Amino acid sequence: MGTLVGHVAPGFGFLLIGLWHFFNHIKLFSLRPNSYVAPPWFAAPFVRHLELVLIILGSLASISMELIIGPEKHQPFDSDGSIPSNHLHNFEHAAISLTFLIYASFSIYFDHIKMKKRDAMSQLLAAMAFSQQLLIFHLHSADHMGIEGQYHWLLQIVIAVSLTTTLLSIPLPKSFIVSFVRSVSIAFQGVWFIVMGIMLWTPSLIAKGCFLNLEEGHQVVRCHNEAALHRAKSLVNLQFSWYMTGTVVLAILGYLYLTKLYPEEPSYLPLVKTGEEEDDDIEMAKLGSVSRS
Repeated sequence: MGTLVGHVAPGFGFLLIGLWHFFNHIKLFSLRPNSYVAPPWFAAPFVRHLELVLIILGSLASISMELIIGPEKHQPFDSDGSIPSNHLHNFEHAAISLTFLIYASFSIYFDHIKMKKRDAMSQLLAAMAFSQQLLIFHLHSADHMGIEGQYHWLLQIVIAVSLTTTLLSIPLPKSFIVSFVRSVSIAFQGVWFIVMGIMLWTPSLIAKGCFLNLEEGHQVVRCHNEAALHRAKSLVNLQFSWYMTGTVVLAILGYLYLTKLYPEEPSYLPLVKTGEEEDDDIEMAKLGSVSRS
């Protein structure tokens, strides 16, 4: 992170996973609302663990970019083995990616060994990943007072929703609303990451009265005065409001479309009696014959 690509690339990842869950949760609930149970991840048609594999690959790529490819010396440590201040954010971002890597890896293993309560355990690991993400962005070493800090503060709201709904999915696996909100929040994380990357590192889109400044090897948005900074932050708040409203409207329209596309499957009653039902019929016949005699 810390660059346009560093925000847009993970943003597309969150957006893709969020839309994948959004589609599958609505399809599953629409087809079988009475037996709906929300899984922590969805199997792909040809590669069962494709979703989790993509999370693993994305996490590994992020860690590599932060700690190996990105730094000028291709390693983030100082000559004495300490972590220099200009690479603290690299370790913070890598720590977030590591938790998502752990979640996806263990979820594949849980599914492979058919572990009991594997869905709940996977949700718990996902909650741990969102908790780490929320903690890192809340205590981020980057500037909390500038425009980038304002984007990060608003991002924390979305992460908190993803965390809360993930935790609620453990005791409430049959709640479609919890899964619906969780999917939309993950997708909106992706949207906001993309917006953040484009708006912060595209010079022509920077708010009036602000500019890109090179600090410790990184481009940071600074403003000429407090009035320009206040205006820029207000514009960020407006952007968040507009994108959130648009996301909610699109989510509702998507829900209406998919429920029409996948109507509820008819439920059939069994034509063949079970063993218990046959035993009951025999007992009733015996009672009837005794009463007649």
